[in-house]
Amino acid sequence: MDQESKESTDRSSLVSDDGKNSKSVLCQRCGSKVLCPGTAVLAEKELFLPSMRKKSGLSSTEASVDGDTLTAHWFVDDMYTFENVGFTNDVGRIKYLICADCEIGPIGWHCLDDKKSFYIALDRVNHA
Repeated sequence: MDQESKESTDRSSLVSDDGKNSKSVLCQRCGSKVLCPGTAVLAEKELFLPSMRKKSGLSSTEASVDGDTLTAHWFVDDMYTFENVGFTNDVGRIKYLICADCEIGPIGWHCLDDKKSFYIALDRVNHA
C-alpha cells in the first residue's frame, strides 16, 4: 500500500459520515482533551506551523523558524467549541493554538483577520 492510500485509510477512521471528527482529539504530550467527538470538520488547508515546543519558545521573533507545512486539519468556527486549548501571543496576524494544560504546541492556527476559523493539525494531536 502506498503512503497516500495508507493516510486516507487512517484518516477515514477519524471522520464520521457527516465529515466530522468521530473520536476525541487529545494532546500528544499530556493526553488532555482538546475537542469532543462530532465538534470539528476535516479541512484541507496548507498552513505553516513552527516545530512543537513549550509556549515560551513559540513567540520568539527569530528570522528563520523551523516547522512544517501541514494540510489536514480539524476546523472549528467557534473558540468555545474547544474543551481545552490555549493561545500564544500574536505572531503577526496569527495566534498559535497550544494545549492549555501542558502548553506544548503549536497544535493549531488562528488568523486574527477571521474570528470564526480555528485549525487543529491532525499530525499534532492524538485521537481516541
